[in-house]
Amino acid sequence: MSVEVAARLQYIRKKNGLSQRELAKRAGVTNGTISLIEQNRVSPSVGSLKKLLECIPMSLAEFFTFELDENKCVVFSGDTLPNLGNETIQLLLVGSGTKDRNMCIMREVYEPRADTGPEALEHAGQEGGVVVRGEIELTVDGQSWILRPGDAYYFESKLAHRFRNLSESEPCEIVSANSPPTF
Repeated sequence: MSVEVAARLQYIRKKNGLSQRELAKRAGVTNGTISLIEQNRVSPSVGSLKKLLECIPMSLAEFFTFELDENKCVVFSGDTLPNLGNETIQLLLVGSGTKDRNMCIMREVYEPRADTGPEALEHAGQEGGVVVRGEIELTVDGQSWILRPGDAYYFESKLAHRFRNLSESEPCEIVSANSPPTF
């Protein structure tokens, strides 16, 4: 049996919210049988596979032709993240080009004396982040804080907010996220 059959059976079982035990019960086999098939240790006959799939329900043709979407992890090299900022504030976007993003994750680097501008930012959603290096002044709805490495924030983005690096010499680095994605 190919690994593809084992992976496909496990994927379709889980996608349909079935435990190995439940699928086995429906098909009249032991849950150990399902486990061995999914571990690619036992190869089911075409008839046995058809019987398992009827319990889902799914045809053999559908089983071998559906697109296997395994929620793959995509890894991005730090030096390939697109900079959506400028020379004083780098806004390095994680997942640029990823279909159907539900959040925005960024590595933000504020050069000394950099800020998000004289006008406060306001937009839909929520955002949060953690200071990794340096210090940043965060102002939200008229209240300000100085955040240092390890400090974190979370707020409704519709509240007027602004970021400023007050340091004369040290950059500030933040890892942030917002949802829905604004970039």
